Amino acid sequence: MYKYNDFDESFVRARCAQFRAQVERRIDGSLTEEEFRPLRLMNGLYLQLHAYMLRVAIPYGTLNPNQMDQLAFIAEKWDKGYGHFTTRQNIQYNWPKLKDVPDILDALADVEMHATQTSGNTIRNVTADHFAGAAADEATDPRPVAELIRQWSTDHPEFQFLPRKFKIAVTGATADRAVVRANDIGLVLKRRGDVLGAEVIVGGGLGRTPMVGKVLSEFVPMVDLLPYLEATISVWNSIGRRDNKYKARIKITVHEHGIDDIRVRVAERFNAIRGLFDETALDVLAEIEPYFAPPAFATKATGTFDRAYGSDPVFRSWADTNLAAHKAEGYAIVTVSTKAHGKTPGDVSADQMRVLAQAARDWGHDELRISHEQNVILPHVHKSDLPALHKVLTAAGLATANIGLVSDIIACPGMDYCALATARSIPVAQKIATRFDELKLEHEIGPLKVKISGCINACGHHHVGHIGILGLDRAGVENYQITLGGDGTETTVIGTRTGPGFAYDEIVPAIERLIHAYLDLRVSAEETFLETYRRLGMEPFKEALYAPAKDSANAA
Repeated sequence: MYKYNDFDESFVRARCAQFRAQVERRIDGSLTEEEFRPLRLMNGLYLQLHAYMLRVAIPYGTLNPNQMDQLAFIAEKWDKGYGHFTTRQNIQYNWPKLKDVPDILDALADVEMHATQTSGNTIRNVTADHFAGAAADEATDPRPVAELIRQWSTDHPEFQFLPRKFKIAVTGATADRAVVRANDIGLVLKRRGDVLGAEVIVGGGLGRTPMVGKVLSEFVPMVDLLPYLEATISVWNSIGRRDNKYKARIKITVHEHGIDDIRVRVAERFNAIRGLFDETALDVLAEIEPYFAPPAFATKATGTFDRAYGSDPVFRSWADTNLAAHKAEGYAIVTVSTKAHGKTPGDVSADQMRVLAQAARDWGHDELRISHEQNVILPHVHKSDLPALHKVLTAAGLATANIGLVSDIIACPGMDYCALATARSIPVAQKIATRFDELKLEHEIGPLKVKISGCINACGHHHVGHIGILGLDRAGVENYQITLGGDGTETTVIGTRTGPGFAYDEIVPAIERLIHAYLDLRVSAEETFLETYRRLGMEPFKEALYAPAKDSANAA
């Protein structure tokens, strides 16, 4: 992974010192909360429903064991003993005291981490495929490019006060595990001959107006990527809406002007600024790339794995759901679920963080990743080490065999924490997971993406869930809308709303009716929920959802 140079170190330390002085001025009353707000947001500090919340950047989701240990230390010393991994591959601390935040930022700097640009109307943490550098379907590791973009965008003088926040995601694989089409800019890295470049997708995003991104350019060679990104964001910065924050995202600009008009404007801006860029970016990229060289993979037998797989049904179930194909023979990508049944999705205790850090040291070539699905990845584990790893994860409560299944739910913090939320999302996720664990159905159901948001901002990605749940406030009462057929992969689709919403105590039974309908409707055990929905459409699922209400009305 990338290592700070002298400039990085001095930059982060200067930011820490600057913010310490700002916090001191807020505490002694020299700054009002209104004056302090833009300063704290520049450093990832929110004022939430009950307390401050600090969002820490995990660039492109990559961590080393020492960093994970430090996150555990911070959780114990200055929070309530846990952290929350997010859909932007960050970690959030929900209970820090304002006076302690400068110390937290210093502790982060000690392990080359920070909270810069994790909030505010600027370019946020660059996200990437969480299987980067390991996936069997990968054309190129996207993380060096993501790091290049991080360096270019951090404190970029033109982009500190954008119309709204701006999110960039990068992948280098055939399968889209970075939801690039639901980001403001999505990059799909590819090669034309020996030339590395990117397909540039613009104008995706969720929230109150969900949209799938459109192709702005089919191929931008790497030498032109930064000026092309700068041109694209500059165009939006110039013509994007600032009169209405709900219409300020680049997706609205693309929608209102049309992709062809945006393409012309970007080309004009690119031609105007291209001469200001030389090939320095390629030199910097060449300096970055060795930091992401693959580890020295071992060549050894997999008999230990084979014996455990054949004799231990619990291990076999975990292996079948939580392992993915690795590009190196004899290795596997391990996804560690943070979604034990009944637990809060994304929450990991300090003790569990330390277990994961040590597992990465012992068996994972010192690498960890955070996924946008709020799970933790050990990207390089030899199959012969998997039984030992599984034993350690089991003891730590981290061996739930549910990746990609109904209980592997994405959920935002909702009204339990967030000042913007209009409904609870965590308890709904917990109840759904617990219910299907009781029914012993989730492995029979198979792949199913359930995503829950506690407000229209869609931090839980509900629009691209196979089943999406949106919690809203209806005259002071929680009401949960359901969408079906969403997809956050390379075939991204925004889900379709089924109809009227459901009360808090009705939403879990509604989801149960949906899934039982799927089990009755599928043509075979191999046909997934999404495939069944695409084959049959909405109507049979709506019938299952709302038939009980009709039956009740008829009986009355």
